[in-house]
Amino acid sequence: MTLEAPVQMTRSPAVGSWRDPVALLLASTGEGIYGVDLDGACVFINPAGARLIGYEPHEVIGRNMHELTHHARPDGSAYPEAECPIFNAFRRGLPCRIDSEVFWRRDGSCFPVEYSSHPVIEDAQVRGAVVTFVDITDRKRAADALQRAKDQLEERVRERTLALETALRRVRELAAWSETVREEERTRIAREVHDELGSLLVALKMDVNWMDKRLSEQQQRSPEAAEDMRTRMRCKCQNMSRLIESAVDNVGRIITDLRPSILDHQGLWAALEWQAQEFVASAELALDWCMEVDDTPEPPEPMAMAVFRIFQEMLSNVGRHAQARHLRVVIAVAAGELSLTVQDDGVGAPAQAFEAGDAYGVMGMRERARHFGGLIHIASAPGQGTRMRLQLCLTGKEPT
Repeated sequence: MTLEAPVQMTRSPAVGSWRDPVALLLASTGEGIYGVDLDGACVFINPAGARLIGYEPHEVIGRNMHELTHHARPDGSAYPEAECPIFNAFRRGLPCRIDSEVFWRRDGSCFPVEYSSHPVIEDAQVRGAVVTFVDITDRKRAADALQRAKDQLEERVRERTLALETALRRVRELAAWSETVREEERTRIAREVHDELGSLLVALKMDVNWMDKRLSEQQQRSPEAAEDMRTRMRCKCQNMSRLIESAVDNVGRIITDLRPSILDHQGLWAALEWQAQEFVASAELALDWCMEVDDTPEPPEPMAMAVFRIFQEMLSNVGRHAQARHLRVVIAVAAGELSLTVQDDGVGAPAQAFEAGDAYGVMGMRERARHFGGLIHIASAPGQGTRMRLQLCLTGKEPT
């Protein structure tokens, strides 16, 4: 059997000792090469090809190569000979190059292979086909590893995207909740101003009008009636003084609700203690107070306000949900790191309750703490109370 046109070869003296160059080339190449006749029987095979499928070359000659090494697909299902691209090269004149199939070894194992099949033509007639093949296990392994890495990367991207979308949604919800809280606070303050300050000012106005009218009539009264009226006006003035004192107290309370003046005048540590005492007095709780800050300097004003608001929210959670009888507050500063713990003996809650999408108070605390590099730790269980701890580096570094 010869190729379509005879190969003319010119030998140099250096290769004059090559008695059969084609045989030497077939024996020396690392790729498997074999030829089949029109019945699919092996006409020749090089040592590399025989070694790849687990045979000696002489054991393969004359055997049907499809039945020997190409009889099944990668999943083990039968591969009909009529569909074999190798044989179609000479049966239908369809050359092929395929890298998605396997060849089977003598021991029943298989390996991924890339092969090409081309018809062999002699005297204008197809005599069979020549097949080259190579084991691409390493290439497939590398491709699979690359695909796995790509899939993992895509999965991480999806996870990060989902986490980002969740974070953005929570930020929007937190912003909406914060706006609702601010609006409710504005409404409460407006109601207090209207109901308390407004009523006091109306009462004062009525008293002033009364006094104006009485004073305008004073000259028309007898000395005895005038003295009696002066006594009544002195009583009215005393009543007006009490109304003014009440109005001043209300204004001070509203201002304190908006921003505690003690925070500006006496600093964070005093403000925290004042807030704790105010809370336990109104909630009728027993307080175990421990603060060890020594001579620690006051933190910057924005950080101090954040710590104070976080503390207020911790106490607010106790008041709204804990149903506690005892409250323990521990505040300590060591190596520039603040630890603020609020612990109650209340009903507690499952851990997931503090991670819920509508736990806006907790979200707000964490956002305030995160803004300054701090962390909020929460430990709670049903029937075991709740412990909330703020960990914040007062020097602006990450907490250890």
